Amino acid sequence: MDIGKLVSAAVFGVTVMAATAASAQEVNVYSLRQAFLVEPLFEKFTEQTGVKVNVIFAEKGLVERIKQEGVNSPADVLMTVDISRIQQAVDAGVTETLTNDVLATNIPAHLRDPEGHWFALTQRGRAIYASKDRVAEGEITSYEDLADPKWEGRICTRSGAHVYNVALFASMIAVHGEEKAKTWLEGLKSNLARKPQGNDRAQVKAIKEGECDLAIGNTYYYGKMLENEEQRPWAEAVNIVFPNQDGRGMSMNISGMSLIKGAPNQENAVKLMEFLSDDVAQKIYAEVNYEYPVKSGVEWAENVKSWGTFKADTVSLAEIARLTPAAIKMVDEIGYNE
Repeated sequence: MDIGKLVSAAVFGVTVMAATAASAQEVNVYSLRQAFLVEPLFEKFTEQTGVKVNVIFAEKGLVERIKQEGVNSPADVLMTVDISRIQQAVDAGVTETLTNDVLATNIPAHLRDPEGHWFALTQRGRAIYASKDRVAEGEITSYEDLADPKWEGRICTRSGAHVYNVALFASMIAVHGEEKAKTWLEGLKSNLARKPQGNDRAQVKAIKEGECDLAIGNTYYYGKMLENEEQRPWAEAVNIVFPNQDGRGMSMNISGMSLIKGAPNQENAVKLMEFLSDDVAQKIYAEVNYEYPVKSGVEWAENVKSWGTFKADTVSLAEIARLTPAAIKMVDEIGYNE
């Protein structure tokens, strides 16, 4: 997308939203999630409630925008991805605490902030991708296995400082403590086939091209690759492995939402948040982006079902957020990206 157009659209959106911020039939959303993911949800919400949803989409900078707008901000709800990015909004002081029975019923405790600053919308697992040709089924079963010397020169990952990997590393600290987690990360680094680079899909491409045999990536990318004609061969070259099924389960991350402090349309904001946590929206969201619902009992998308069921790690995401600085420090200390 043209950045100039994006900025212009955002500025225009803020102007319009500011002028109508207190409208009884509107709610204003700042979203770091892409339009195609959330617009179907907002359309259904408006259809059911009559409340119009105004949205500003951006890849970054929305928390800073809310801070700059201050008490005049029209923002009611912030939607973003990854627990560390969500926590950044909390740390910036732009979120409001919310106690709500509907959200507490629909969203498990480990997937929402104990103080009500944020609530998960969807889940994605941090899976292991393994070459169908060069890694036998059952040969790797856990994150811990990634540090086994047998995989020396056979693993590809994106930057260790990326939020997706940082959350995984934080989960290892939660399970093993800092010392053992650091030893594990050093083992993983020693097994890398190349300097960390690219995104999650680039690692699977590298497996297809024979550069490595294992990679770490979010589960939903498997579906994304299968629907893309160019990338389908990459996905077809790997098995998706759900790690630690005999123990804590696969490490999970989230997309989430927060109520903005001083939201001018707080009542409608809460209505939207309740809607997003309930059956209809949960099913739409999961189907559009191959993610897993947070509400129990909501059916998975058919193609996601075909990948198999799994045990998910239920460590509190608030604990992962707390351990994120330690994980980042650990990445730097061992020179993971060097």
